[in-house]
Amino acid sequence: MKKIGITGSLASGKTTACRLLSYKKGPFFSADSSVKQLYKKNLLKKILYKKFQIKKNLNLKKEMREKVLNSKSNLIMLEKILHPLVRKEMNKFINTNKNKKLLFFEIPLLIENNLMKKFDYIIFIKAKKSIRLKRFKKKGGSPKLFNLLNSKQLNDKKKIKFSDYTITNEKNLEYLKKKILHMSKKL
Repeated sequence: MKKIGITGSLASGKTTACRLLSYKKGPFFSADSSVKQLYKKNLLKKILYKKFQIKKNLNLKKEMREKVLNSKSNLIMLEKILHPLVRKEMNKFINTNKNKKLLFFEIPLLIENNLMKKFDYIIFIKAKKSIRLKRFKKKGGSPKLFNLLNSKQLNDKKKIKFSDYTITNEKNLEYLKKKILHMSKKL
């Protein structure tokens, strides 16, 4: 089994690239989707309500967004809770799919969390900050949240050093498809 990690900065197109790359080749794991699923589980809800002193009848994700925006230490505390849970889900995914030839992983903070050795190949999806901010806002995100989350990520030059392949995603979907098709032949 070969494990292919796809990473990139916030709103660079990691998920789209991972879907395109994995199509008819193997299953893919999304750290972002895993976090969304974890927010639905009572165990995480109880931990977050208690740690961040949130009333149970409030919108948990909205309240967490506010807590994170108001204090960087809250973001650090949230990451310390979420990251081990996401890794546990990732390991379940690997065990479930251990007989597959290729596995794909979309991991935003792959390099920042020093997970490089877990993958046979690392693909970095790159896009200019201005393009990424535009994409983030289009999905309903605020510039303040974008800047906070973006500040947690290494710059592109450092990420490229740890990556086997780099794909620039600054044009349209057709252009990205061509880049992915060309690069996938190398895998």
